[in-house]
Amino acid sequence: MSQSPCTIIAEEKADGRMPVVAGAGVPVAGIVDTAHEEGIGAALARWSSAGLDHAALEPVLVYCAEQRCKADAATCPGCRLRTEKLGLRSFDDFVAQYAEVTCADSALRIPGTGSGILRAQSLEHLAATWSGVEYWFWARRVLRKLRHGIRRAGQTGAPPAGSEQSPVLILVRPQLADNIGMVARAMANFGLEHLRLVAPRDGWPNDKARIAASGANFIIDGAQAFASFKDALGGLQWVCATSARQRDLAKPVLTPEQAVQEMRRRLAEGQRCGIIFGPERNGLETGEVANADAVVMAPVNPNFASLNLAQAVLLLSYEWMKQGGGGTLGRVTTYEEPLQPGLRTRGSPPASREELMGFFEHLERELDANGFFTAPEKRPSVVQNLRSMFVRMGATEQEIRTLRGIVKALVNPRR
Repeated sequence: MSQSPCTIIAEEKADGRMPVVAGAGVPVAGIVDTAHEEGIGAALARWSSAGLDHAALEPVLVYCAEQRCKADAATCPGCRLRTEKLGLRSFDDFVAQYAEVTCADSALRIPGTGSGILRAQSLEHLAATWSGVEYWFWARRVLRKLRHGIRRAGQTGAPPAGSEQSPVLILVRPQLADNIGMVARAMANFGLEHLRLVAPRDGWPNDKARIAASGANFIIDGAQAFASFKDALGGLQWVCATSARQRDLAKPVLTPEQAVQEMRRRLAEGQRCGIIFGPERNGLETGEVANADAVVMAPVNPNFASLNLAQAVLLLSYEWMKQGGGGTLGRVTTYEEPLQPGLRTRGSPPASREELMGFFEHLERELDANGFFTAPEKRPSVVQNLRSMFVRMGATEQEIRTLRGIVKALVNPRR
């Protein structure tokens, strides 16, 4: 039985087992790199002679994205998984595997204890890239683009749990269908679902709105169009009107934060609430604002106060999600877990005091040996400043190992 072009096999190479496309010998890393750096079209064009098309590209990306190479005991040159497999835990380990490392931009030569010569672009570039590329992360990004492009026309999206208990957004006489689509996108981003339209100029339904919604089709499909402002307010007990202009009306004026607090309180009591947005050109008329229970005004630059329609909706929608606490920092996918605020260390824990002290002693010893401290009486204060600087950066264990490797690499040629 012949193998299809999308079958991945582990092929023996001079530097170890490497995953390649069966029958063509094309390295998986080469396909992923091209698709990520130059685009899916460029990858398909470059590897078309190997039988790579859209159908064949997806299995290659899935293989890399899910790190199936681990089960095959095969890794790609330049991949971080290969660096880990070789047991190279620090920059020192990486350099030691060669007999010599040279740099194209200088006469720097770093001796090692291994074999072969590595010619690097620069020491700085080498220190930043020695641990390898996360090809599997690139593959996941390309895979999302590939699948998004294939199913975009049928994408509908979905409301979050509990969105039925959320305010209704009412767009009064919206002029552009594109703006309605962008409003729907903003609502979907922040957990709102119910949209009503009052006399949309370009009619309803409208395909332009669906395109601009970028997949928030569940809101477009559920939007209701009304002929009059009065009809659009039907069934609502409390509504607020957004405005950038002061109105000569005796009404409460709320910030977005205060308006959302009030709506959440009322919704919890079983009331239905709405937020009214005016047309793009002039906003709501004063007579329309008079029918609202409160006016919502955002803190803005007084010399440029007008927001476009989608921005105004985004502002209120974000406040809704923030107070509800139901969102996540960024997206969550098959390969991405919910994030918490704070520093991401990518799996390397913060450096211990022993590791920091070891680095300080290493650095200061080499600075002494190379005549950095020219004024002995100033040495204590300079050392204190150096230590404060490095402590302030909050380095991880990996970063301390890298810093020590750099110090060692800079000093070795002089010896």
